[in-house]
Amino acid sequence: MKLFPRFLPALLLVGMLSACKQELGVYEKTMPLPRHQWAASFKPQFQFTIADTTRPYQVFFIIRHTEKYNFNNIYINLTAKLPGSDSLVSRRLDLPLATNDQGWLGTGMDDIYEHRIALGSPENFRKGDYSFTIEQLMREDPLDHVFDVGLRIEKQ
Repeated sequence: MKLFPRFLPALLLVGMLSACKQELGVYEKTMPLPRHQWAASFKPQFQFTIADTTRPYQVFFIIRHTEKYNFNNIYINLTAKLPGSDSLVSRRLDLPLATNDQGWLGTGMDDIYEHRIALGSPENFRKGDYSFTIEQLMREDPLDHVFDVGLRIEKQ
């Protein structure tokens, strides 16, 4: 019984760390862009596996840019390869990054802004391996002042 007080802090720490592992995010990856330019030919690909099909998932597009980014939106083409299929599903999206009233919609530090934009409503995913590709469709090529782009899949 004398050892219990000595191990109590260690037990609490293990409990807190195991609780941290149960975060909502299932998958998140960002790709840095060379010279902070997103060329239309660069189409980052993101691969992940869904094992739990009991809850819906929310897909987020992530972009980090400077305040010098020339537009208040971004057009992307999101292409998905679903498990058990060779066909591709594509969606063209116009995503707002700023408004005249509020300015940049993302979170900012100094002159860098990050946006995590929900793509539609949460969906039920099938079990298996997924592959998503993101392509920028802006009229500026390369798209200047973009540091990173990425994808987040979050369990709801």
